[in-house]
Amino acid sequence: MTERATMLRHAADALQAELPRFSALLVKEAFKTWHDAVGEVREAIDFLRYYAAQAERIMQPQTMPGMQGHTVLGVTGESNELRLTARGPWVCISPWNFPLAIFMGQVAAALATGNTVLAKPAEQTPGVALEAVKLLHAAGVPADALQLLHGPGD
Repeated sequence: MTERATMLRHAADALQAELPRFSALLVKEAFKTWHDAVGEVREAIDFLRYYAAQAERIMQPQTMPGMQGHTVLGVTGESNELRLTARGPWVCISPWNFPLAIFMGQVAAALATGNTVLAKPAEQTPGVALEAVKLLHAAGVPADALQLLHGPGD
């Protein structure tokens, strides 16, 4: 979980450094205003940092309340621990109106919890998704953990 959180934080830092380039891409491909494009990149950065923190918090084993350490009639009570595990592949389909922020939020949530992701961008904004996936891979997300799926003509 720490490794996943670290990758997401690296991606957030990289996206912050690339804010002008991603904003320009959102203006060009999604027809965002500059103000809205900057806001969307910042929201994507927030999602990456939020899910990095959540990965560390919720993926830690948690001791459950109960009879831990108690002796009843000479028998030691049991110890129970809750461990969350990955569920498998997730399909994330991003909308056209928030092609970076929602895309990054969906993908980050899935990766933070140890799942693999098949990401399908909106047909209007495949370039935004492609650059986001490249950024995540450069931040350490393995290519087999995150794959971009394009539809016909993309």
